[in-house]
Amino acid sequence: MKLLLTLLAISTAVSFAQKAPERTCRILFLDGPDAAPETLHLFDGATSREVDLPRMNFSKIYELRPGNLTLHLLSAPLDDPELVPPGAPSVTVSEGVTDFYLLLTSDPANKVAPVRMQVIKTGSEHLKRGQMLWFNLTKNTIGGMVGSEKLVLNPNSRVTLDPPARGNGNYPVKLSFRIVGKEPLYPLCETQWRHDPRSRSVAFVITERGIRTPRVLVFPDYREEPPKTP
Repeated sequence: MKLLLTLLAISTAVSFAQKAPERTCRILFLDGPDAAPETLHLFDGATSREVDLPRMNFSKIYELRPGNLTLHLLSAPLDDPELVPPGAPSVTVSEGVTDFYLLLTSDPANKVAPVRMQVIKTGSEHLKRGQMLWFNLTKNTIGGMVGSEKLVLNPNSRVTLDPPARGNGNYPVKLSFRIVGKEPLYPLCETQWRHDPRSRSVAFVITERGIRTPRVLVFPDYREEPPKTP
Protein backbone atom coordinates (compact mmCIF):
# COMPACT_ATOMS: atom_id res chain seq x y z
CA MET A 1 0.00 0.00 0.00
CA LYS A 2 2.82 2.39 0.93
CA LEU A 3 4.52 1.60 -2.37
CA LEU A 4 1.30 2.38 -4.26
CA LEU A 5 0.88 5.72 -2.47
CA THR A 6 4.52 6.60 -3.18
CA LEU A 7 4.11 5.82 -6.86
CA LEU A 8 0.93 7.92 -7.00
CA ALA A 9 2.73 10.85 -5.36
CA ILE A 10 5.60 10.61 -7.82
CA SER A 11 3.17 10.38 -10.75
CA THR A 12 1.27 13.45 -9.53
CA ALA A 13 4.48 15.45 -9.09
CA VAL A 14 5.60 14.56 -12.62
CA SER A 15 2.24 15.54 -14.09
CA PHE A 16 2.42 18.95 -12.37
CA ALA A 17 5.98 19.44 -13.58
CA GLN A 18 4.95 18.67 -17.17
CA LYS A 19 1.86 20.89 -17.08
CA ALA A 20 1.91 23.61 -19.75
CA PRO A 21 2.47 27.09 -18.30
CA GLU A 22 -0.62 29.14 -17.63
CA ARG A 23 -1.49 31.78 -20.19
CA THR A 24 -3.02 34.87 -18.64
CA CYS A 25 -3.96 38.36 -19.72
CA ARG A 26 -5.43 41.52 -18.28
CA ILE A 27 -7.36 44.06 -20.34
CA LEU A 28 -7.20 47.86 -20.34
CA PHE A 29 -9.29 50.19 -22.51
CA LEU A 30 -6.94 53.15 -22.51
CA ASP A 31 -8.81 56.46 -22.42
CA GLY A 32 -11.96 54.76 -23.71
CA PRO A 33 -14.83 57.17 -24.45
CA ASP A 34 -17.99 57.05 -22.35
CA ALA A 35 -20.06 55.95 -25.35
CA ALA A 36 -17.91 52.85 -25.95
CA PRO A 37 -19.06 49.47 -24.58
CA GLU A 38 -18.04 48.39 -21.09
CA THR A 39 -17.97 44.69 -22.02
CA LEU A 40 -17.36 42.66 -25.18
CA HIS A 41 -16.90 38.98 -26.01
CA LEU A 42 -13.34 37.70 -26.40
CA PHE A 43 -13.20 34.86 -28.96
CA ASP A 44 -10.06 32.70 -29.05
CA GLY A 45 -10.91 30.68 -32.16
CA ALA A 46 -12.79 28.00 -30.23
CA THR A 47 -14.81 29.62 -27.45
CA SER A 48 -15.76 33.09 -26.33
CA ARG A 49 -16.35 34.76 -22.99
CA GLU A 50 -17.64 38.12 -21.89
CA VAL A 51 -14.81 40.37 -20.68
CA ASP A 52 -14.73 43.72 -18.92
CA LEU A 53 -13.17 46.76 -20.61
CA PRO A 54 -12.07 48.97 -17.69
CA ARG A 55 -10.75 52.46 -18.38
CA MET A 56 -8.96 53.35 -15.14
CA ASN A 57 -7.55 50.00 -13.99
CA PHE A 58 -6.63 46.61 -15.34
CA SER A 59 -9.33 43.98 -15.64
CA LYS A 60 -9.29 40.82 -13.58
CA ILE A 61 -6.93 38.09 -14.79
CA TYR A 62 -8.30 36.03 -17.67
CA GLU A 63 -6.90 32.60 -18.50
CA LEU A 64 -6.51 31.58 -22.14
CA ARG A 65 -5.73 28.28 -23.81
CA PRO A 66 -2.18 27.50 -25.00
CA GLY A 67 -0.89 27.53 -28.59
CA ASN A 68 -0.86 30.16 -31.32
CA LEU A 69 -4.04 32.22 -31.02
CA THR A 70 -5.93 34.82 -32.98
CA LEU A 71 -8.13 36.78 -30.60
CA HIS A 72 -11.20 38.72 -31.70
CA LEU A 73 -13.46 41.08 -29.78
CA LEU A 74 -17.12 40.78 -30.69
CA SER A 75 -20.43 42.24 -29.57
CA ALA A 76 -22.01 38.77 -29.15
CA PRO A 77 -20.74 35.29 -28.16
CA LEU A 78 -19.44 32.96 -30.88
CA ASP A 79 -18.12 29.39 -31.09
CA ASP A 80 -17.35 29.03 -34.81
CA PRO A 81 -14.32 30.81 -36.36
CA GLU A 82 -16.02 30.67 -39.76
CA LEU A 83 -18.66 33.07 -38.46
CA VAL A 84 -16.33 35.86 -37.30
CA PRO A 85 -17.66 39.05 -38.94
CA PRO A 86 -15.34 40.64 -41.51
CA GLY A 87 -13.42 43.54 -40.00
CA ALA A 88 -13.76 42.35 -36.41
CA PRO A 89 -10.86 43.71 -34.30
CA SER A 90 -8.21 41.03 -33.86
CA VAL A 91 -4.69 40.36 -32.65
CA THR A 92 -2.38 37.34 -32.81
CA VAL A 93 -0.65 35.81 -29.78
CA SER A 94 2.26 33.47 -30.41
CA GLU A 95 2.61 30.22 -28.49
CA GLY A 96 5.55 31.48 -26.41
CA VAL A 97 3.64 34.44 -24.98
CA THR A 98 2.13 33.22 -21.71
CA ASP A 99 1.40 36.50 -19.94
CA PHE A 100 0.33 39.76 -21.56
CA TYR A 101 -1.80 42.87 -21.40
CA LEU A 102 -4.48 43.32 -24.01
CA LEU A 103 -4.44 47.06 -24.65
CA LEU A 104 -7.52 48.53 -26.33
CA THR A 105 -7.90 51.94 -27.92
CA SER A 106 -10.97 53.53 -29.43
CA ASP A 107 -11.86 52.91 -33.09
CA PRO A 108 -15.35 54.34 -33.68
CA ALA A 109 -15.14 53.48 -37.40
CA ASN A 110 -15.19 49.75 -36.67
CA LYS A 111 -18.85 48.71 -36.78
CA VAL A 112 -18.23 45.20 -35.37
CA ALA A 113 -16.62 46.45 -32.14
CA PRO A 114 -15.29 50.03 -31.81
CA VAL A 115 -11.79 49.14 -30.59
CA ARG A 116 -8.26 48.35 -31.72
CA MET A 117 -6.28 45.59 -29.99
CA GLN A 118 -2.60 45.41 -29.09
CA VAL A 119 -0.61 42.81 -27.16
CA ILE A 120 1.94 43.96 -24.56
CA LYS A 121 4.11 41.09 -23.35
CA THR A 122 4.44 41.10 -19.57
CA GLY A 123 6.06 37.85 -18.51
CA SER A 124 8.75 38.05 -15.83
CA GLU A 125 11.40 38.23 -18.56
CA HIS A 126 9.78 41.46 -19.80
CA LEU A 127 8.53 43.20 -16.65
CA LYS A 128 9.54 42.22 -13.12
CA ARG A 129 7.89 43.06 -9.82
CA GLY A 130 8.70 46.63 -8.78
CA GLN A 131 9.58 47.74 -12.33
CA MET A 132 7.65 50.28 -14.39
CA LEU A 133 6.91 50.04 -18.11
CA TRP A 134 6.45 53.50 -19.69
CA PHE A 135 4.76 54.27 -23.02
CA ASN A 136 4.94 57.74 -24.54
CA LEU A 137 2.03 57.95 -27.01
CA THR A 138 2.61 61.63 -27.77
CA LYS A 139 4.84 63.66 -30.07
CA ASN A 140 6.43 65.31 -27.03
CA THR A 141 9.73 64.40 -25.39
CA ILE A 142 9.22 63.54 -21.71
CA GLY A 143 11.95 63.60 -19.06
CA GLY A 144 12.66 63.87 -15.37
CA MET A 145 13.08 61.79 -12.23
CA VAL A 146 10.82 58.98 -11.04
CA GLY A 147 12.07 58.33 -7.55
CA SER A 148 15.71 57.29 -7.87
CA GLU A 149 15.40 56.59 -11.62
CA LYS A 150 16.00 59.00 -14.47
CA LEU A 151 13.30 58.87 -17.16
CA VAL A 152 13.84 59.91 -20.78
CA LEU A 153 10.98 59.17 -23.15
CA ASN A 154 11.29 60.06 -26.80
CA PRO A 155 8.10 60.60 -28.81
CA ASN A 156 6.16 57.37 -29.45
CA SER A 157 8.58 55.19 -27.50
CA ARG A 158 8.65 52.77 -24.56
CA VAL A 159 11.09 52.38 -21.67
CA THR A 160 11.35 49.99 -18.72
CA LEU A 161 12.45 51.58 -15.44
CA ASP A 162 13.99 49.71 -12.53
CA PRO A 163 12.16 50.04 -9.18
CA PRO A 164 12.04 53.77 -8.31
CA ALA A 165 12.30 53.13 -4.56
CA ARG A 166 13.03 50.43 -2.00
CA GLY A 167 10.33 48.92 0.15
CA ASN A 168 6.84 50.29 0.62
CA GLY A 169 6.66 54.07 0.72
CA ASN A 170 6.25 57.30 -1.18
CA TYR A 171 8.78 58.60 -3.67
CA PRO A 172 9.05 61.94 -5.51
CA VAL A 173 8.15 62.34 -9.18
CA LYS A 174 9.15 65.39 -11.20
CA LEU A 175 8.56 65.34 -14.96
CA SER A 176 8.76 67.90 -17.77
CA PHE A 177 7.92 67.86 -21.45
CA ARG A 178 9.12 69.59 -24.59
CA ILE A 179 6.71 70.82 -27.26
CA VAL A 180 7.59 69.83 -30.80
CA GLY A 181 9.77 72.50 -32.42
CA LYS A 182 10.43 74.37 -29.18
CA GLU A 183 13.43 74.21 -26.85
CA PRO A 184 12.03 75.21 -23.44
CA LEU A 185 10.94 72.54 -20.98
CA TYR A 186 7.44 72.79 -19.52
CA PRO A 187 6.38 71.23 -16.20
CA LEU A 188 4.30 68.07 -16.53
CA CYS A 189 3.94 66.93 -12.92
CA GLU A 190 5.61 67.25 -9.54
CA THR A 191 4.12 64.93 -6.96
CA GLN A 192 4.55 61.86 -4.77
CA TRP A 193 3.68 58.32 -5.83
CA ARG A 194 3.44 55.16 -3.75
CA HIS A 195 5.82 52.25 -4.37
CA ASP A 196 4.78 48.65 -3.79
CA PRO A 197 7.71 46.29 -4.50
CA ARG A 198 5.27 43.41 -5.03
CA SER A 199 3.58 45.18 -7.93
CA ARG A 200 4.68 45.98 -11.44
CA SER A 201 3.28 49.12 -13.08
CA VAL A 202 2.49 50.39 -16.57
CA ALA A 203 2.47 54.14 -17.28
CA PHE A 204 1.12 55.89 -20.37
CA VAL A 205 1.69 59.46 -21.49
CA ILE A 206 -1.20 60.49 -23.71
CA THR A 207 -2.54 63.58 -25.45
CA GLU A 208 -5.99 64.92 -24.66
CA ARG A 209 -7.85 66.81 -27.35
CA GLY A 210 -7.63 70.58 -26.94
CA ILE A 211 -5.06 70.40 -24.12
CA ARG A 212 -1.39 71.19 -24.69
CA THR A 213 -0.05 69.44 -21.60
CA PRO A 214 0.14 65.64 -21.89
CA ARG A 215 -1.54 63.42 -19.31
CA VAL A 216 0.17 60.65 -17.32
CA LEU A 217 -1.81 57.53 -16.41
CA VAL A 218 -0.27 54.83 -14.19
CA PHE A 219 -1.79 51.38 -13.68
CA PRO A 220 -0.41 49.03 -10.99
CA ASP A 221 -0.60 45.28 -11.50
CA TYR A 222 -0.37 43.31 -8.27
CA ARG A 223 -0.71 39.52 -8.35
CA GLU A 224 -0.57 36.99 -5.58
CA GLU A 225 2.59 34.91 -5.47
CA PRO A 226 1.93 31.37 -6.76
CA PRO A 227 2.16 28.70 -4.05
CA LYS A 228 5.59 27.14 -3.77
CA THR A 229 5.91 23.45 -4.61
CA PRO A 230 7.12 21.51 -1.56
